[in-house]
Amino acid sequence: MKKKGIIVIILFVCLLISGCTQKVTFEKNDEEIINTINQMTIKEKIGQMMMIGLDGDTVNKQTVNMLEDYHVGGFIISSYNVGNSEQLYNLITELKSLNKKNHTIPLFLSIDEEGGRVSRLPNELINFPSNQIIAEKGDKELAYEIGTILAEKVDYFGLNMNFAPVLDINSNPRNPVIGDRSFGSNPEIVSTLGVQTMKGIQDTGIIPVVKHFPGHGDTFIDSHRGLPVITHDMERLETFELVPFKEAIEQNTDVIMTAHILLSEIDKKNPSSLSNKIITKILREQLQFQGVVITDDLTMGAIVANYEIGEAAVKAILAGNDIILVAHHAEKRKAAVEALLSAVEDGTISEDRINDSVYRILELKKKYSLSDEMEKTATIPEINKKAEKIIQNHFK
Repeated sequence: MKKKGIIVIILFVCLLISGCTQKVTFEKNDEEIINTINQMTIKEKIGQMMMIGLDGDTVNKQTVNMLEDYHVGGFIISSYNVGNSEQLYNLITELKSLNKKNHTIPLFLSIDEEGGRVSRLPNELINFPSNQIIAEKGDKELAYEIGTILAEKVDYFGLNMNFAPVLDINSNPRNPVIGDRSFGSNPEIVSTLGVQTMKGIQDTGIIPVVKHFPGHGDTFIDSHRGLPVITHDMERLETFELVPFKEAIEQNTDVIMTAHILLSEIDKKNPSSLSNKIITKILREQLQFQGVVITDDLTMGAIVANYEIGEAAVKAILAGNDIILVAHHAEKRKAAVEALLSAVEDGTISEDRINDSVYRILELKKKYSLSDEMEKTATIPEINKKAEKIIQNHFK
């Protein structure tokens, strides 16, 4: 018994010493990707870990600068970047053309196209009802079919990543930000319909991003404005909030977005998006997720009210995120990149840590055969015809 006790103590001390520096290992066996990483500069690598917004509905000098000088690897399209279908198509064409002139690695081009009240695409496209209304039908095949059409809409404009579906469980009636974006208050229904929507998007060749890990459903503060605090312990999370994310991971989700919420019983100091305990310990090690992790927008109130953008960017990478999303303000985008460059230079973030994320990013871009070419897809009338048929058959 004494011998066993000593071994247990030694193991416990080893765990304490390793702390946050414990590495998450995963297979890196793609020689092509490894060779690409070996040829990249630190600036190019960090650029791949950035997803940024645009300031208007055209490409401006700041955007060109972020592509040419900072090598950013992705863009998010917001509602104020969208006028009509022709304008958005031309905007994406120009972004791809600029990237092609400067880089061989294609861009992530993302948008929030959930359906319901979160739809960023032009009004020429028919929108679907909210996930809450879809869930009332309880139809897995319907959820899958809607996912495929969401993907077709995104694909038409040359976009390749959709920040959907929402896997938050709407368990708090006072929640101002999730509400009918969720498939409901039941973990099993959210899991089933959310994952089917994810698969529909995936199978149509668009990258789905499930969100907002570890669950934004039981909050009464909008993280766009402030930092929500949730007091649930690990037992509650495992049996409720994490259930849809576990299912998505088992069903091979590619990307998970982390939420700006403070889980005070898990990490008293850091919001989930900046928490090593939540991203590395729970998402990576406990749930065994080996895909790409992206933050929610770091310019949201939950973050900017409590951190400088550069500090938040560094904390996000140290926590285990692969990509940081900085949607707004040109000066904040540059500050985030510069902070990451400085953190690598002074040893706060190791180059090995950067290489881990870049490998995952390049692996995902390769998996989906991303390209900076604009390819012909279904037309808007064809997509609308499919959407209208679903609405007529199920919601009227």
